[in-house]
Amino acid sequence: MSKRISDDDEVGKEADIRSGHSSNRQFNPTLQQEQPYPHQHQVHKVGVPAKQNLFKEFRATVKETFFSDEPLRPFKDQTKRRKLVLGLEALFPILRWARDYNLTKFRGDLIAGLTIASLCIPQDLGYAKLANLPGQNGLYSSFVPPLVYAFMGSSRDIAIGPVAVVSLLLGTMVRDEVDPIKNAHDYLRLTLTATFFAGVTQLTLGFFRLGFLIDFLSHASIVGFMGGAAITIALQQFKGLLGIKTFTKKTDIVSVMRSVFTAAHHGWNWQTILIGVSFLAFLLLTKYIGQKKKKLFWVPAIAPLISVIVSTFFVYITRADKEGVAIVSKIRKGINPASADLIYFTGDNVIKGFRIGVVAGMIALTEAIAIGRTFAGMKDYQLDGNKEMVALGTMNIIGSLTSCYVATGSFSRSAVNYMAGCHTAVSNIIMSLVVLLTLELITPLFKYTPNAILASIIISAVVGLIDFEAMKLIWKIDKLDFVACMGAFFGVVFISVEIGLLIAVSISFAKILLQVTRPRTALLGKLPRTNVYRNILQYPNATQIPGILIIRVDSAIYFSNSNYIKERILRWVTDEEEQLKQKCLPKIEYLIVEMSPVTDIDTSGIHALEELYRSLQKREIELVLANPGTVVMDKIHASEFVELIGKGKIFLSVADAILTFAPHHEEP
Repeated sequence: MSKRISDDDEVGKEADIRSGHSSNRQFNPTLQQEQPYPHQHQVHKVGVPAKQNLFKEFRATVKETFFSDEPLRPFKDQTKRRKLVLGLEALFPILRWARDYNLTKFRGDLIAGLTIASLCIPQDLGYAKLANLPGQNGLYSSFVPPLVYAFMGSSRDIAIGPVAVVSLLLGTMVRDEVDPIKNAHDYLRLTLTATFFAGVTQLTLGFFRLGFLIDFLSHASIVGFMGGAAITIALQQFKGLLGIKTFTKKTDIVSVMRSVFTAAHHGWNWQTILIGVSFLAFLLLTKYIGQKKKKLFWVPAIAPLISVIVSTFFVYITRADKEGVAIVSKIRKGINPASADLIYFTGDNVIKGFRIGVVAGMIALTEAIAIGRTFAGMKDYQLDGNKEMVALGTMNIIGSLTSCYVATGSFSRSAVNYMAGCHTAVSNIIMSLVVLLTLELITPLFKYTPNAILASIIISAVVGLIDFEAMKLIWKIDKLDFVACMGAFFGVVFISVEIGLLIAVSISFAKILLQVTRPRTALLGKLPRTNVYRNILQYPNATQIPGILIIRVDSAIYFSNSNYIKERILRWVTDEEEQLKQKCLPKIEYLIVEMSPVTDIDTSGIHALEELYRSLQKREIELVLANPGTVVMDKIHASEFVELIGKGKIFLSVADAILTFAPHHEEP
């Protein structure tokens, strides 16, 4: 017999609680109780909910969809003045936590801010290069956006700035439209336009409370995408690490490795390799020390800055740049210049910027929310996803007007921020002030910083994005999730970042569609000495009742799966009849459909039940429903399906149905 394994959800729960439907319907609580022994067991009728006002039902549905966290609850029964204060605190969380701020918290935030600043400055220079932008744009993006987020963000631990994956994504997508070398000015304009629209996308999702959309990108897909992006980013750094002057613009591993080996005989620079490999080994060693001894978290945090200082000094005194060692050259001094006039608001580039911005904004949002939730869980506080989106969107819109490119939460910096003992977003403000001083005073000193050191810093930073443990866990838990993970991973590595992202999204949607259109069903049997009915594949000792087939449907019944569910149930019936015929056992007289997991049903679902009823009638089998929920009862009564099968064919539980149609089998 064909069998499908199904999760063993609880059965016999209260109909109104199980359905998740908010209403004022009244039920007799005694109807919801199952007695454990037959001599106490009474057959109860299923409660028929009273008709609910259509407007109230619609309002309840909208509230649960978009306002499940009840954001207006604190405003209830408050004075107008208090409501104004609460509104400002909701928009600017800094007004709430600043009241309790003290010197102890400031000390922790100061240390954390200085620590992440030492990490962000060299990373910003490297990530800007990854995005094909001047180094100062990376520093700009760690000055203005963190300040905005400190006032509007709700996470205490997230550290804001450019990140590797978004930098690579922007760099490749914008480069497909404009050459960053031949048309550097137009390239910068399109990048700023994309940043503006990334912010608009994030702000719109948060304002309209559409944050649930980012959940469509599954965890497995994100793990695969991030791992593939990490390898792609590391491969791109071979140009700086080996001192190659002519390098491919493609990001796939085949093109990159071909470019590397083609330049092996004449394009590699041994001085550059010496600098790059030496400091890469140093950075990886400090990272290993930080992982082994948590108290030494500051060692890998300051290692990049030490590497920049030492390598810059070494190149300056030896004039290695005269020997072919590529250097950063000039970094513009001063704070962020205004850039509103550089953003495209008309012409074909608006569409290009919008398309790139939406993709970059969604990836940046996904990364930031995931990081924020991780640290919020570790410190046991709530993170409002929609408020985070508004904060991130606002900071990127303002950032695009001040020469910044897309900024988001950085996992490496946030981890250092957390371990350094930050208490509030003041650590972001401290970091911003350090970056401000760097822009005003220190940027000329970066002139002799070798590109190889930036490549080493990027490689050491992205190594942590490859999460082998998560991949192994995904393989153990869900093979289809692993396919999504590997699809995204190999798509990024062997084709391109955009294709890898497309594969990740496509497989995530495909999995959702598969689960919706092909829900699981289970054949139930009675556990010995109980009145409990469970999946016979999960509980092999569960016994089937002669003449009765019990099937559980583990999904809501909609137009997308109603026909499949009907056909799957009929196949269960056919398979069972064939087995009974071979064993010369009594034929099936009743089919009980356990509907505890069926949270909803639409017209197509009811039509499928009607067709199932007629098909069973031809086989002389009676259709019985067990434990339909509030919403389901509403709809099958409205459709007059109850009159079709008979009111006596709907029961509160499987045990009640068995007690009616096969009472002698209820003996424990």
